[in-house]
Amino acid sequence: MARPVTNSTFEELLRAAGYDNAHAAFARQLNHAGRDQGIWRYDAASIYWWLRGRRPGEHVQAAMAETLARKIGRSVAITELGFGAGGGIGLCAYPATVDEAINTAEQIWTKLAKRLSQQASGTFDSGKAVEAALGWRYDLPDQTVSWNGRQQVTSTDVHSLYALANHFTDLDRRHGGGSPRTRAVMAEFLVRQVAPMLHGTYTDAVGRDLMRAVATLSGQLAFMSYDAGEHAMAQHHVTLGLRLARAADDRLYGAHLLANLATQAVFLGHGREAARLIEAAIDGAGRAPAAVLARLYATAATAYGQSGERRACQLALTRAERALDRTGTDPGPRWAGYFSPAHLAGAALRCLGDLHMHMQALRHAPDALNLDSQNARTRALHTALVAMTHARAGDTEAACNWSWQVAQHAARIRSARVQQRVRELSTTLRPQQASPRVNEVLQTLAAMSAAS
Repeated sequence: MARPVTNSTFEELLRAAGYDNAHAAFARQLNHAGRDQGIWRYDAASIYWWLRGRRPGEHVQAAMAETLARKIGRSVAITELGFGAGGGIGLCAYPATVDEAINTAEQIWTKLAKRLSQQASGTFDSGKAVEAALGWRYDLPDQTVSWNGRQQVTSTDVHSLYALANHFTDLDRRHGGGSPRTRAVMAEFLVRQVAPMLHGTYTDAVGRDLMRAVATLSGQLAFMSYDAGEHAMAQHHVTLGLRLARAADDRLYGAHLLANLATQAVFLGHGREAARLIEAAIDGAGRAPAAVLARLYATAATAYGQSGERRACQLALTRAERALDRTGTDPGPRWAGYFSPAHLAGAALRCLGDLHMHMQALRHAPDALNLDSQNARTRALHTALVAMTHARAGDTEAACNWSWQVAQHAARIRSARVQQRVRELSTTLRPQQASPRVNEVLQTLAAMSAAS
């Protein structure tokens, strides 16, 4: 069943220009109008989605207004097209085509690079997140992603992008994603180096690997933005990454990105939407390697735990544990290697705590802290979770002991997520602030938060 038109203003303009039953013809004229940029390949499907709520870039809208004006015989303002005001980054629609994803990516990278130390506006849109999951899971595959543009792109060029992604991943895990300068530098590289590659000349095989590499970079930038508390920016980048992973025909990395989106939804309290997202990821991953399945089921457990679905949560934990046991013989892609028994234990600590099963949750505490040195942020997050779980279990003495460690670990990390968990820990301890020791801990945590 076709989706209903939501942009009736644009529909009326198409009708006035004689394109109401000739969407492909309008797309061809639009491509002709954008020929100087050498990057547009819109078709009737693009028009379909624009009529149903998706928003093209502002430069594309200018060409649309020009194309319509020639047929109608009068000037058409961009504001007449019905797409709403631009300039924000909160629109997290899943792009209908690869070309739209590339155009949107370049726009958002440019805005991020220019913003430098400013903070983004906008909030997480759980409805758009579910739409992106459905688009990734059910849209038809791209027949080809080959392209003829300004510069030749080779496999060697693409492999250099993976090295860059690894570098930023390591920085993020060690120091957190809270530095706006780091994200701006990454965005500037994407604008100057990666965008021209996307607009270059490449075969279908090289193009799919390029889409996979850029999806990896977009996913990393999304996670850094999420860690910094810029949730609209994070959602936009992970949505772009999902579309590019789809173009790369890499269902496993797409499932990983969707799990990241579900993790963000859990952090923001959207447990039921997170469950839908991770269910789509597990379904789309199919017969995935054990390492990928372990991560997906661990994320599912946290979503079910927050939603109060005890049976589903415990079943997901069991499946994650069984999958993790098989990773020695079924390791999967290299990017999945980060997920360790400590990460699974952290998920168990979180979801069992959400279900008020505090003593069962604390059984996972030793494993949750058995982390490599480069996982500084995860150590801070897990330590705070251990302290909070002790407090909720009624062991104030143990909670204070762990809170001192939280202060030591968190002081070295720039992460909005770590700061949020510190605030949750303080809120949990506050009813006991009459105790001199608890009061001292609260003052230390407050001073640390103020200094960050």
